[in-house]
Amino acid sequence: MSWVKAGFDVLGQRVLWTDLVGNAAALGTVWLAMRKTIWTWPVQLFGSVLLFTASVGAHVTGNALKQALFGLLAVWGWYRWSRGARDEGGLPIRTATARERAVLVAVTAAGTVAVALLFQLLNARGLNISWAPWPDAYIFVGSAAATWAQGRALVDFWVIWVAVDVVGVPLTFASHLVVSGLVYGLFLLMVIAGFRNWLSQSRTRVQAAQAVRV
Repeated sequence: MSWVKAGFDVLGQRVLWTDLVGNAAALGTVWLAMRKTIWTWPVQLFGSVLLFTASVGAHVTGNALKQALFGLLAVWGWYRWSRGARDEGGLPIRTATARERAVLVAVTAAGTVAVALLFQLLNARGLNISWAPWPDAYIFVGSAAATWAQGRALVDFWVIWVAVDVVGVPLTFASHLVVSGLVYGLFLLMVIAGFRNWLSQSRTRVQAAQAVRV
């Protein structure tokens, strides 16, 4: 399909429309998440479809799988936040419990190892799934963990995104997805702002609950 490779050149670098528009939607997703609006999820779904297409074309399989998972998680998050909006008081923003944090760390670590080994096995069989299996696997699993935590309205999901971005920025530039690399950098600033915003809301909710009990 010719539209998949459609784009323009900037300073000798090819910029794909799917990469550009998909990342614009991804930035919009972060901005909407900061405001905890239900529109976060349909915008994420739209961006995931475009970035999946761009990643497949660039042969970045881990990122493509991540976008496919994002699409599925967007549907789940959309449902969960819609359900929370119907409940009295809405879906509360909160920090993760010690158990939830331990599970997130353990699942991310184990998942990264499992997915990286799978990528290496498939590469060895000539399928060329990923040219960077370990960082690709980490980004895939870490992104899934962050989106799951976001769907549960956990403040900690912002922290996970910072950890993912640290690896995502250099990998996307190395994969020649220029727009994605620049967007990952912008993500870091937006994620820090989002973390502060959600943490403040979480603390306000806890203080209000304590005041009621008193």
